[in-house]
Amino acid sequence: MHKRNFTLGLALAGLLAATGVQAQTALDDVLKAKEIKIAIPTDFPPYGFVGTDLKPQGLDVEMANYIAAKLGVKVELLPVTTSNRIPYLQTRKADLVISTLGKNPEREKVIDFTVAYSPFFIAVFAPKAVALKGPADLAGKSISVTRGSVDDMELSKVAPPSTELRRFEDNNATVSAYLAGQVQTLATSAQVAGAMMAKNPQMNTEFKFVLKDSPNFIGVAKGEDKLRQKVNDIVMEARRNGDIDKMAVKWLGRPAGELPN
Repeated sequence: MHKRNFTLGLALAGLLAATGVQAQTALDDVLKAKEIKIAIPTDFPPYGFVGTDLKPQGLDVEMANYIAAKLGVKVELLPVTTSNRIPYLQTRKADLVISTLGKNPEREKVIDFTVAYSPFFIAVFAPKAVALKGPADLAGKSISVTRGSVDDMELSKVAPPSTELRRFEDNNATVSAYLAGQVQTLATSAQVAGAMMAKNPQMNTEFKFVLKDSPNFIGVAKGEDKLRQKVNDIVMEARRNGDIDKMAVKWLGRPAGELPN
């Protein structure tokens, strides 16, 4: 009898493994270790960048610290790039990704998302002398964009076939290519472009047109519903009590306003 039960147990374990069912342990592991690992950007001001004290700061970094404090645990901040932030979740190197992450059907197949925590929009920028009223005007022009980012996906949807898309591995390289004159135009967030324009007024860069209005969500490993719901509770309370708006005003110069769930 015991042998039969043992055999059935093995069979059940094999079935669970084959169907991808996994125990939800992330929240319990975090609370047990009293530490949470959160992936953040360090090349995307004002969401995440390295300050003069050489420490990460920005809206995403503040949000990471806020969630850790509400959970009552320490936080280990893990700098990531646009291209490796999702793999950090998939390989369990990070418990959460707070890195200007937009939600789309492709990403929802491989990771889960919390409710939105901050506003974000992507646009095309170029010198005032370059006439650009919409995507059709990109025909025959070169543009820099960060590989694998929402910027890249949205630009690829609307850019005419004759547009020269120059893809770079991180935002610093994307902006640097534009500043160096390697490309005529730039696709990035208004926040990144704003910081660039303030530092480089000689470029006479201006906003041309919006590619996507895409709020930021926190990424959670697929199936970790207990952790996702706990973070949802923290973010929703922060939205209700005004803490989210305070962060947005501090780092973006505007309140977060209405955000999607």
